[in-house]
Amino acid sequence: MTTAAPAEAAPHKNSSGSAERTPRFRRPGRIRRIALPYLLLLPALILELLVHLVPMVIGIVMSFKELTQFHIRDWGTAPWTGLSNYEVSVDFDAPVGEALLHSFFVTVAFTLLSVGLCWLIGTAAAIYMQDTFRGRGLLRALFLVPYALPVYAAVITWVFMFQHDNGLVNHVLHDQLGITDKPSFWLIGDNSFVALLVVSVWKGWPFAFLIVMAGLQNIPKEQYEAAALDGAGMWQQIRRITLPSLRPVNQVLVLVLFLWTFNDFNTPYVLFGRTAPQAADLISVHIYQASFVTWNFGTGSAMSVLLLLFLLVVTGVYLLLTSRGRKTADV
Repeated sequence: MTTAAPAEAAPHKNSSGSAERTPRFRRPGRIRRIALPYLLLLPALILELLVHLVPMVIGIVMSFKELTQFHIRDWGTAPWTGLSNYEVSVDFDAPVGEALLHSFFVTVAFTLLSVGLCWLIGTAAAIYMQDTFRGRGLLRALFLVPYALPVYAAVITWVFMFQHDNGLVNHVLHDQLGITDKPSFWLIGDNSFVALLVVSVWKGWPFAFLIVMAGLQNIPKEQYEAAALDGAGMWQQIRRITLPSLRPVNQVLVLVLFLWTFNDFNTPYVLFGRTAPQAADLISVHIYQASFVTWNFGTGSAMSVLLLLFLLVVTGVYLLLTSRGRKTADV
């Protein structure tokens, strides 16, 4: 019994006339090395497809259907309505569109204040922590506690603190300091916006502190020493050295904080329950109420798609502006 000989390289002549051999096939080891990274990424890509892309496509399809409680058992039988759900959502003269517009403005104001305060407090704390002093490591660990705590445990603690009769906030502000004339209602009425903002900033600024503190490690200390020898004070050093050096870090940090805060659902839901006060009616909770409280999943899906488009546009414009600013600074 004869065996086939392995494939050999075909000879050919080079410019000098001597014969050379070129391989006909790639070696299996090289093919495995090329395919290995893609095989390692395959499980993550499959999970990304199942967890994010498939529900997003289903939500887009649902936004074109009249999906209510009558069709929730078999939502595929719900009749198509075209753009009717979108027309209802953006009709700002009607009750549904007017409520959505109010929720949008509340969310924008809440996001801008929360992101600005988180960045300001986190940056100030990170700059302060650059100096060496006794107990700095312990203080850093304490600063990260709000970020490390589970969201539900942290927000439920604030619910007890904001109670009207026996909450810690009213006890300190009214009983101890006498700042308020009477105990305030923090979880209903106009004060609910302040309560939500306080909890969001308390929970979010340690993340900004962590990111800025990591970015500060890349700034050479020689720059501060040279600036000090030239007579630059602390504020001049922060303005001329720290903030320009942190620009790439801050660009990513602000974008991440914006997306997280604008889409935040856990904080208002745990703080206020299924129905948030009008002053703290964030768009994430508003879409939840439109979908799971009124059982109008078609309109809720349309609102979700509109929110996705808005965030995509804002993210694209932000990245475009920051990239242009970075190119201008490099020139």
